[in-house]
Amino acid sequence: MDSKLLELLVCPVTKGPLSFDRERQELVSRSARLAYPVRDGIPVLLENEARTLTDEEIEAA
Repeated sequence: MDSKLLELLVCPVTKGPLSFDRERQELVSRSARLAYPVRDGIPVLLENEARTLTDEEIEAA
């Protein structure tokens, strides 16, 4: 994930920052407790495509 692109992207729900989880290929919004998939290098920033983060994932991030 390009760092400049990551700086421009925000969570569509909270408008807050996103972090990139390289291992899972997801953009993570801690404030929304959501992880958005990155498919073929393209972020899919749709709430209905995101998965909900567990409490353990929030604490570990």
